[in-house]
Amino acid sequence: MRIHLVDSSPYIFRAFFSIPPSVKAPDGIPANAIYGFGGFLLKLLEDEAVSHIALAFDRSLTTSFRNDIFPEYKAQRELPPPELEAQLNGCEELGQALGLATFSSTRYEAEDLLGTLLGPLAQEAPDAHRVLVSSDKDLAQLVDGRTELFDLAKDVRYDAAGVREKFGVEPSQIADYLALAGDSVDNIPGVPGIGKKTAAALLAHRQDLEALLADAAGVADLPIRGAKSLAKKLTEHADVARLSKRLAVIADDAPARAEVADLAVRPVDFDRFGALTERWGFTRFAQRVRSFAEKRGA
Repeated sequence: MRIHLVDSSPYIFRAFFSIPPSVKAPDGIPANAIYGFGGFLLKLLEDEAVSHIALAFDRSLTTSFRNDIFPEYKAQRELPPPELEAQLNGCEELGQALGLATFSSTRYEAEDLLGTLLGPLAQEAPDAHRVLVSSDKDLAQLVDGRTELFDLAKDVRYDAAGVREKFGVEPSQIADYLALAGDSVDNIPGVPGIGKKTAAALLAHRQDLEALLADAAGVADLPIRGAKSLAKKLTEHADVARLSKRLAVIADDAPARAEVADLAVRPVDFDRFGALTERWGFTRFAQRVRSFAEKRGA
């Protein structure tokens, strides 16, 4: 069995910016993100022969509980276009009409919803293979022997060895890595003067951030270029490093609960799907879905 856990937001954004804005509903409302996201879902379902799936949605897109911890979190990002925000409900409704379980929150990010789902699912079905579908590197921290990270758009998969090759650290060290090096995408500060290569080098000698901070003086003796200055940086910026890790860690207490059976792909709700596609004018896409449902016998 394989369970697909989908971080929907990157693919909604990708659809919005790659599908022409001329794709609109009959009443003139933008529908390009919904159309593109629908194509993404259909490709995923077909290519991966999906049997169990969860779709997670960021309903805020720019804020989360992390802003309570650090108001500047993601503050550098431009607000999403209103034409995109207006299509979020439609994307979630489409997933539901296709028979897929959906989860969303205005306080937690999609990655937190997936992280919260993952633990109990792994306990219930320890032999199941879990596929995190996303282009977000943060989710690499959830990769293990039964869980991989898969970016469908780039057709790239990362198992634990792949994470080590890409980042130079173990999946379990990704949050520590981001705490040290920071993340400009999410505006996580990190330790000033420590970049990605240095962060990986430090974590090769110490298990995690706390081990580094507990023996910051000892860092000066590590066989790393500039080790003495690194020891000073860790000492001076310990609070910032700990704050950065809090921001980087994927939550496991989001409002998302499901058993494996809840994630089984259900038959397409053609009454609901037909109403949605008529509203948006997706005649050709509706034909693709009907053909897909016939092949699956749904």
